Amino acid sequence: MEEVQKSIAHQIGGIQNDALRFGLQGVKSDILGSHPLQSSQESANRINEAMKKQCLVNLYGTAFPLKMDLDRQILSRFQRPPGVIPSSMLGLDAYTGRLDDFGFEDYLNDPRESETLRPLDLHHGMEVLLGLSKGPVCPSFM
Repeated sequence: MEEVQKSIAHQIGGIQNDALRFGLQGVKSDILGSHPLQSSQESANRINEAMKKQCLVNLYGTAFPLKMDLDRQILSRFQRPPGVIPSSMLGLDAYTGRLDDFGFEDYLNDPRESETLRPLDLHHGMEVLLGLSKGPVCPSFM
């Protein structure tokens, strides 16, 4: 006689629209970016980066940009566990040249220090990093 495996198909925390963990979300925030110029700035950054890669290919050959991409991937993996102190990604910022950029967080406030930021749930953040749960590692603004 064959044994039949009975299991209930489910996902642990698979629903990202969990109102108890992530709060109520609006449809407008899912469709639109945070600012109208954000999409144009991102596309300009992508075009600028593609031009830099093409210049590196022309100067040093095809292996150099590939090595730079591998280094960028390695440096983007080094992060602190979710908690009170966020990852600064200093090595990646130094490698990509973002230390020289003067962003809005330099003359305004850091968004993580905002009054509307929801407190971080350390346990949920570790569950997401270990693959036990789905959803954002830390909740965004209210």
